[in-house]
Amino acid sequence: MTPTIIVTLVVLWQLVLVGYTYTLAGNAADEAVRAATAAGPGARQGACQDAGRDKLPGAWEGGAGVDCSTANGYVTADVRLEVPLLFPGTVGFPFTVHGHAGAVEEEEDDD
Repeated sequence: MTPTIIVTLVVLWQLVLVGYTYTLAGNAADEAVRAATAAGPGARQGACQDAGRDKLPGAWEGGAGVDCSTANGYVTADVRLEVPLLFPGTVGFPFTVHGHAGAVEEEEDDD
């Protein structure tokens, strides 16, 4: 019975890590697109990447990919995070989580 309990706990823990990675990816995409809309067109990609990685824990930050694009006044951010296997910061699970966010580009006042 003990091995069954241990295997169940390990599987549940891995599912928690997957869920937490989804939460981190969504939040990172929101932060990235918010920073990108506030930045000027020339500084947009740098602001997007910095904001997308800013609040990620160290175990997720290393394999993170953050990309922003602008089209027709709409800014989007895409974040890719690797799911850790059992212990964050060690081996990555062969599964990538994607986060996506979008926002309308901020207009500058001429006043």
